[in-house]
Amino acid sequence: MALFKINGVAVKKLTAKDLDLERNLQELFEANLEEILSIVFLAREYSTSFGGRIDTLGIDKNGSPCIIEYKKNQNDNVINQGLSYLRWLLDHKANFEILCRNKKIDIEIDWDSPRVICIAETYNKFDLDTADILQQHQAINVELLRYRIYDENILYLEPENYQKVKISTSGIVKKTKQGKEKPERLQKTYSVEDHLADISKGTVALFQNLREKILSLDQNITEEAKAKYIAYKTSTNFADVVVKQYGLKIFLNVKSGQLKDPKNLARDLAKPKAIGHWGNGDYEVKLESEKELDAVFELIKQSYDLNK
Repeated sequence: MALFKINGVAVKKLTAKDLDLERNLQELFEANLEEILSIVFLAREYSTSFGGRIDTLGIDKNGSPCIIEYKKNQNDNVINQGLSYLRWLLDHKANFEILCRNKKIDIEIDWDSPRVICIAETYNKFDLDTADILQQHQAINVELLRYRIYDENILYLEPENYQKVKISTSGIVKKTKQGKEKPERLQKTYSVEDHLADISKGTVALFQNLREKILSLDQNITEEAKAKYIAYKTSTNFADVVVKQYGLKIFLNVKSGQLKDPKNLARDLAKPKAIGHWGNGDYEVKLESEKELDAVFELIKQSYDLNK
């Protein structure tokens, strides 16, 4: 994507450039992991028992363990590498739990929703076709992020178009008592319908109206149902919607003090700090009627603008 810097009425095109060293990419992300991806950094080059090293290990605000791999060369197979590390991590949960305790992480670990994130300047056809090539095998979400560094020290980050990456279940299946192989789920999947089950018709209609407005912001917005909420994200979550029986609770990924809220609709969770709330960011806003929809959506759009 071409980026331009505006200076008065003059426009200057910014030139993309390469990082000086391969490790600079990893160092840049790790030093700013929470700012860029809302992930708490835990470890670098984390050793596994089979000899490999996880580039970056972290945990997000929802408690999902996060494996991050960086594609520094065209031939790096970061997708398979990340999935191999995920398989190891799920077999060594105690190691991760000890690491979190040692880092004084006060977040409940969600082992149903581990994340594998790949970061690269470009992806080749093999990377993007993996879903189709292995479509008969068990599915797991792999997040493909594409970055570019520009003059003026600009970092551009966007999600690569993807749906599901399919992986071979060879070596990650369990035997039933009858000796038959049974696929083992690496991630538990949820749907929007799961969140709307047994919810009042008024709340379902309210959610659908809000959902339509959010998705209309950008064709690259991803909707992802989690255990406790429905996330809307570009490179990172900007709104997490909890569906309640008689209304919606929305968490905005905005830091305390940065939200413009003239109607005082949002609650600042950092003042005082809320314990154990779901979702990302420091603000919570409730939506219980159609008359509040436009005002609440304006707050969501602020979060989108800050996180896109």
